[in-house]
Amino acid sequence: NLASQVGTLYPPGDPRLDRAYSIYYMGVNLGAFFAPLVCGTLGQLWGWKYGFAAAGVGMILGIIQYSLGGRFLPKDTVHRAKEAKAEKVPLTGQQKKVILALIVLVFLNVIFWAVYEQQGNTIQIFADRNADWHVFGWEMPSTWFQSINPMFIFALTPFLNIFWAWQSKKKKEPTSIMKMAIGCVLVGVSFLPLIYITRGLGDTERISFLWLVFGTLILTVGELYLSPIGQSLVSQVAPPHLVSMLMGMWFLSTAIGNLAAGQIGGHIGSDVHTMPAEFLHMTLYGVGCGLLMMLFGPLLRRWMGGIR
Repeated sequence: NLASQVGTLYPPGDPRLDRAYSIYYMGVNLGAFFAPLVCGTLGQLWGWKYGFAAAGVGMILGIIQYSLGGRFLPKDTVHRAKEAKAEKVPLTGQQKKVILALIVLVFLNVIFWAVYEQQGNTIQIFADRNADWHVFGWEMPSTWFQSINPMFIFALTPFLNIFWAWQSKKKKEPTSIMKMAIGCVLVGVSFLPLIYITRGLGDTERISFLWLVFGTLILTVGELYLSPIGQSLVSQVAPPHLVSMLMGMWFLSTAIGNLAAGQIGGHIGSDVHTMPAEFLHMTLYGVGCGLLMMLFGPLLRRWMGGIR
């Protein structure tokens, strides 16, 4: 469980953990950057069976690399507990509050991903049909749009880590929950450029792909404020023998968010005339989710024992 293993690299309460998860997240997105360039191009030019086959080959190579490099990883807390022959103890009242707080955040996380994943759904369809992908007379495959987000993750993560480290020294770094709230708000705000540019747009009209790039830039900052921070938070506050399970619960909420994104995308469809109103709904969902996190943040922090 990669996301859990990152947490074992640092001692409890280490303030560098948020930044460590951001670096890990940047590594994950190395694959997200190349995948559309390889799989998308193969799919569009040669056939989608070749695109999916390439994805399968990539997964196999990833498993091989992980198996070969496993000896360099620290043993997780469950293995350490087994080696120490530690007895299982019932959850304390405080640990139960921690789990309850994580469940609340999980529900809010579903809303975040339902909005965020429109980039690979309705926005990708819009990019294919209504965006001009010509650069100096050459037309990029529209599936390359999916590489813009991970590209920004590479570019922005070092600067965000420097910014958070500077805030930490000044004792002004936001709490983890506040960072996640900011991330939700930014994801909602990322739809504002699309609301503006799609108003009055005709079925066959095309906009510059730079509008999509601008919206993706805002969306990516929001993602970096929420996704790796959420994983970091789970690794910090979860009871040691439940870290992997609760991290799985966190990713399950991402899966449910993806399912919801598909349902929303099916409702929006591909009618460009309805998109401004539907994108406005995405803005309201994202900003509303962020405001709920801000509202319940102090209570959730108390349940988590005052964790930052």
